[in-house]
Amino acid sequence: MNFSSEMEIDAEEVFRMLKTTQKELMICGICGGATSSFKMITNGCDRDEGRDDCDGSDLRKKESAAALVFFRNRYAALVASQGLQSLNPMSWVTDPAPEPDDMYWSNICVPYRLLWIRKIALLVASILFVAFFLVPVSLTQSLVHLDKLQKTFPFLRGFLKRTGVPQLVTGYLPSVVLILFSYIVPPLMMLFSKMEGSISRSGRKRSACIKVLYFFIWNVFFGNIVSGSVIERFNKIFKDVNNLLSTAVPSTATFFMTYVLTSGWASLSVELLQPFGLICRLFSRFIMRNMDGSCHGTLTFPYHTEVPRILLFGLFGFAYAILAPVILPFLVVYYSIAYLVYRNQILNVYVTKYQTGGTYWPIVHNTTIFSMVLMQIIALAVFGFKKSSSTSSFTIPLIICTLLFHEYCRQRFEPLFKDPPAPV
Repeated sequence: MNFSSEMEIDAEEVFRMLKTTQKELMICGICGGATSSFKMITNGCDRDEGRDDCDGSDLRKKESAAALVFFRNRYAALVASQGLQSLNPMSWVTDPAPEPDDMYWSNICVPYRLLWIRKIALLVASILFVAFFLVPVSLTQSLVHLDKLQKTFPFLRGFLKRTGVPQLVTGYLPSVVLILFSYIVPPLMMLFSKMEGSISRSGRKRSACIKVLYFFIWNVFFGNIVSGSVIERFNKIFKDVNNLLSTAVPSTATFFMTYVLTSGWASLSVELLQPFGLICRLFSRFIMRNMDGSCHGTLTFPYHTEVPRILLFGLFGFAYAILAPVILPFLVVYYSIAYLVYRNQILNVYVTKYQTGGTYWPIVHNTTIFSMVLMQIIALAVFGFKKSSSTSSFTIPLIICTLLFHEYCRQRFEPLFKDPPAPV
């Protein structure tokens, strides 16, 4: 009897916790009032107008798509989540539940058999989007080459010969155009991650962060390098890889320095001012006539937009440390200011609703190792292009040691992020 009463007390505490963590949406006159998705079932029978709510036969016939099971200790929950509950692994799937504030309730009832279909479909959609985005990337690179731009569009010759116009077109306009096109990437990748079926908000943000990072690396970095090389020599791109790395990468150094100035430094000022949130609050207050400030919710750190940008700038630093080290002072200034800005935002602006468990560490580690290996491969190509065989031979052990270090870290630390340890 004591055991059942304790279980009832625990259930009531969990109910109150889940009840208070429901996300409140902005209410207007058209949408109606707020609704509650949780109900507390008592031990007594609730009879209303002859209806019996304690009919066990009716409850047995009802089948739920998902359920939350609570355990008294962490070890029992991990054992239950990692074991097979049925002969058919797809009929009854158990996974560790996120924190109450981290739960994404819209995806909790998605059938398990549809998750892999969704992931494959969204992977194909992401690849198609990356391929489609090569069009604006090629457009930005065409702005750098004025002579080819004048040949393609003869009516622009008079405008491009004016004083100051060539410097503006070749200097800031390409990076500004690329940044404007890139603003649609994080929301779209977040939508893709939502459709994948993640049951946690942190998992959804982490998936979007990986997609945005891959997009920036392949489109912003490699896309600009390859598209600039295609304009120069399309027929030789696949015949001479060493020449491509040793000549195409330095030719885009100026563009990436401008990109750091326009995207990096400007993004820090936008992060401080928060213009989008300010506009939304003004619209809600003066247009929607909603004076309740609590309905706007709280801000959480946008991992899916900030982490890829920081890692992308790190890739720039590694790739151009040998060929164009003049970019390094701009990156040092950016990281110094970014440390102060993000520290202030995390402490004073953003609210930590849930713990990510350090799941972004593998993303940062893998991207850093990739940047280091790319830097060493570029150095190997440059030394080979200059016919310095002795220097090239010393670069190969660096690549091997870097990959061995990455494998050691993967064996030592990656299991901690995939399967949390049982002892707390």
